[in-house]
Amino acid sequence: VHQIHSPDVVVATGPWQGEARPRADAIVTRTEGIAIGVTAADCGPILFADAGARVIGAAHAGWKGALTGVLESTIDAMEKLGADRSGMVAAIGPLIRQPSYEVGGEFVERFLDTDAANAVFFVPSVQPGRSMFALAGFIRMRLERAGILMIDDIGVDTYSDERFYSYRRSVHRKEPDYGRHVHAIALEA
Repeated sequence: VHQIHSPDVVVATGPWQGEARPRADAIVTRTEGIAIGVTAADCGPILFADAGARVIGAAHAGWKGALTGVLESTIDAMEKLGADRSGMVAAIGPLIRQPSYEVGGEFVERFLDTDAANAVFFVPSVQPGRSMFALAGFIRMRLERAGILMIDDIGVDTYSDERFYSYRRSVHRKEPDYGRHVHAIALEA
């Protein structure tokens, strides 16, 4: 899909060609033999599977998508294909972690305006008026609240781990571009 930092999900029944790619941030399928995936370079790549129902999903959960419901939309779309959230497993891939994710006050306020309990995902930065955001913790909380109890998080920080691409690191270093990782899942035929 053409990712747009949204809560939008599409169902894949086969590959899309070029301009036919839909604009969304998650894909679900029950079609065997095709891989679905998302790209990320600090945002959270989340892969889902309900092995019993043979339904899979892939979501791109940056702060905006996570805040506006991309994870819940993915779970709902999987259920429409026959999955059951009690049987789903979610895997959180490499993403920017709290020690590397400094944000301003307006960012914090956006989360607090949505739910004051979101304050637990912020700790003060050494820079006055700034905070460090726990995107992975926020994603985990949203998954748990949605009823996903089997969650695997590899715990990798894309910013500090040079093996991974990081949009934020490339900006701080004034690099001309940054790469992206593909995170994919498929149902074997």
